Amino acid sequence: MSGLFLSKGLFPQEFFRPTVEFLLRAQQADGSIPWFDGGHCDPWDHVESAMGLSIGGEYGAAENAYRWLKNTQLEDGSWWAAYRAGEVDNRERRETNFVAYIATGIWHHYLITQNKTFLREMWSCVRRAISFVLAQQSRHGDINWAVNAQGQPMADALITGCSSIYKSLECAVNISAVLGEPRADWRDARTALGDALRNKPERFDRTWESKSRYSMDWFYPVLTGAIPSAKASAHLQKRWDDFVEQGLGCRCVADQPWVTVAESCELTMALLAAGDHARAVMVYSWLHQWREASGEYWTGYQFVEDVLWPDERPTWTAAAILLAADALTEHTAAHRLFKEVCILDLNETEIAPAAGRMRSL
Repeated sequence: MSGLFLSKGLFPQEFFRPTVEFLLRAQQADGSIPWFDGGHCDPWDHVESAMGLSIGGEYGAAENAYRWLKNTQLEDGSWWAAYRAGEVDNRERRETNFVAYIATGIWHHYLITQNKTFLREMWSCVRRAISFVLAQQSRHGDINWAVNAQGQPMADALITGCSSIYKSLECAVNISAVLGEPRADWRDARTALGDALRNKPERFDRTWESKSRYSMDWFYPVLTGAIPSAKASAHLQKRWDDFVEQGLGCRCVADQPWVTVAESCELTMALLAAGDHARAVMVYSWLHQWREASGEYWTGYQFVEDVLWPDERPTWTAAAILLAADALTEHTAAHRLFKEVCILDLNETEIAPAAGRMRSL
């Protein structure tokens, strides 16, 4: 199927229900959500899938997913890079953006459910995760992308990873405000990180080849609010032709003829953040040609060889489809999460009306 044009108030529940059920089928008894049956589970994509469950109204399953993170969290607040069948699958490193993303997921779930009891249950887990991440922040504001197996910093920073952390810090600050345990130091760390992302390009890709050929480095600073909305549209326009393939979607890398569904969903939300609603609707409408009747979505399409590649239909791709649909249709109370920056005042304990809650970057 192609040509699904979504607009405010028109979330096609029946169409997306198989996608939600795919996530439910994939979830393991311990709450973890691997990429696919027999695949590994990583903390970032696990959270993405949990957010898809929340959008689908499967609150208990989403909470079980977050409890799996709580139950497997290491003493220093982190998680290993990957798990499989209840065991650690990758002990080589612990990635900071993977660790931080739990704050985004927990805040997303709270926006939808208003379940403050669960928010408080997860507070210690979120607090420890953010503490681990911020221990890797340099005096310049950027954050090391990972620590190795021995806990030593892998000293370089990624634009996409730090942009994701920037959004996670926004969410963590809001959690702390709602729970009456404000963390001004997290706000300061977020400010410093935002400054690095906007003004210190030399702090990124210091020890490897530039990642600028990857589309995520292009749109993630917009998606996560690091680039303010007033500048976002011009930023996206600069490399539109490098990454967007008409009628297909967003390339993963500029120099490869491969569009991916998840990146296209994230670009959809970045376009909404930039105020470009028409192109957001258009890009999203292309993606359902990669859908199976079961509600699963293929990772991507190699359009020179005319093949679906790789031979995978991951849970996190399905979740990205649901997140973008929510952002377009305003189906849940979390639909604004990736479209705008919202920082609660330190003394706020409730979510203020949308018109009054925007804060400076």
